[in-house]
Amino acid sequence: MSRARVLLADDHALFLDGLRKVLEPALELVGAAQDGRELVEAASTLDPDVVLLDISMPVLGGLDAARQLRHAGCRAHIVFVTMHREPSYVKEAFRAGAAGYVLKHAVTSELMTAVTEVLRGNFYLSPLVTKALLGELLSGSGESGASRGELTARQREVLRLVAEGNSAKVVAGRLGISQKTVEFHKSSIMRQLGLRSTAELTRYAISRGLLDEEPS
Repeated sequence: MSRARVLLADDHALFLDGLRKVLEPALELVGAAQDGRELVEAASTLDPDVVLLDISMPVLGGLDAARQLRHAGCRAHIVFVTMHREPSYVKEAFRAGAAGYVLKHAVTSELMTAVTEVLRGNFYLSPLVTKALLGELLSGSGESGASRGELTARQREVLRLVAEGNSAKVVAGRLGISQKTVEFHKSSIMRQLGLRSTAELTRYAISRGLLDEEPS
C-alpha cells in the first residue's frame, strides 16, 4: 500500500525539520513551504493527501491559505499545527476547511494520530483545544450580539474587509467610499477598541465572528 503524501508549511526551518522526523517513517513528504502563498502553489502541483500548516505565516496567513486551497478544489485533508489555542482561532480554522488542529508542543505525541484520523475521514483536536472550547461553551463567553453592537454597521463592513487582507483602495472600491474615509473608519475602530495594529484588528474580527457576516 502506498504511503499518504504530505505537504508541510511553516516559516521556521527547525520546526519543519522536527515535523519531518516525526512523519517520515510512515508517510511520504512531498514538499515543504515557508509561507502561505508558496503552500498554495505547491499544493496545486504536488496533489498531497494531507496539508500541515501553521496559522501564522508570512505573505499569506494559514487561514487564508486554507480558504484558497478549498476554493481551488484541493482534495487534501488540512491539519493546522500551531501554537494558537484560543477558541476563536480554532473555530476559524475549521470554518476555513480544517479537519485537524494540533498544538505545536504536542507534535511528538499527537501528530501521527491526527494525520491517521483525518485520513480516515475523522476530525482531530488536541485535548487542550477541546478543553478550551468546552470551557468557552460552559462559561457562555462565546460571540455575542452585544459585543458586535460596539461597532456600527459601516465599521463592521470596513473591519471585515480589512481583516480579510484587503488594502484601503480595495475596501474603498468595494464600499463605494474614498480611501481617506476607509482610513478614518479604520483609525476610529482601532481607537474605539484599543487596538494598535492591523494584526490585532484581524484577531478581533475573528474572535467576534465578523468574517462570517454577509456583506450588506
